[in-house]
Amino acid sequence: MRTRKWLIKASRSAFRCIRWCILLGFCILLYAQLIEPDWIEINSLQLTLPNLASEFNGYRIVQISDIHRDRWMSPQRLQRIVRLVNQQKPDLIAITGDLVTRNLSKLIPSLTVSLAKFTPKDQTVAVLGNHDYENDTPAIIKAIKQSNIVYLGNDIYTLKRGGAMLHIAGVNDVQMGKSRLDLVMQQLPKEGAAILLAHEPDFANTSSATGRFDLQLSGHSHGGQIRLPFITPPILPPFAKNYYLGKYQVGKMFLYTNRGLGMTGLHLRFFARPEITVFTLVPPSNPSE
Repeated sequence: MRTRKWLIKASRSAFRCIRWCILLGFCILLYAQLIEPDWIEINSLQLTLPNLASEFNGYRIVQISDIHRDRWMSPQRLQRIVRLVNQQKPDLIAITGDLVTRNLSKLIPSLTVSLAKFTPKDQTVAVLGNHDYENDTPAIIKAIKQSNIVYLGNDIYTLKRGGAMLHIAGVNDVQMGKSRLDLVMQQLPKEGAAILLAHEPDFANTSSATGRFDLQLSGHSHGGQIRLPFITPPILPPFAKNYYLGKYQVGKMFLYTNRGLGMTGLHLRFFARPEITVFTLVPPSNPSE
């Protein structure tokens, strides 16, 4: 009799536990689908760059990445992103690839309407990501240029303040075998701080070995997109296994991996909020962060 009562009590407890677990799982799913993907975090960092001239003290760069224009990343969502970026009053805007999700070339023309509304003091620059190369790549490059954005496909863009220079370099997508760092190095002057845009963060092992770059800005990983805190995400894309989230020191070079704004696969985000990053650059004579 006692055994039977115990079994009944245990069964009820187990049922309640299962019911609460199902409810919790449902709430987590709703959060990951409806709340976090639109909960954009604006991260502000101050970085001391060893080769930065005093003329560029306080220079503001806003980085966005992995827009992934698709049916979820609607024109309305893009317009909100543009407003948030412009509110940061950037000197320069850097877009680090994956503007459009693969095989959705029909959505490319709509990019121009939004991207043309960026209002940096100096310039917006961009490189492509792997999804951009699994698309109508010439059409994406055309949309970038029509938006008055400088396309840095294995190229450099130099900013000048008096006699001081700040070089913004970019390589084409590493995963798709399009990067030509050698061409970039041939064009890069020996004087002035240099920042590299490379979609895949693990390229930092290669770029830092040159000893020429102060900072690399990357995306690609989405910060894991779906992850648990303090645990490496179980699934990460190629070339984002080592440096998938946030700030790193790779050799003498800083690396920052942005979590991106869009999504691929399951349109969910969990502990990987979409991100806009604001960098304030200071020369060595100023206190670091």
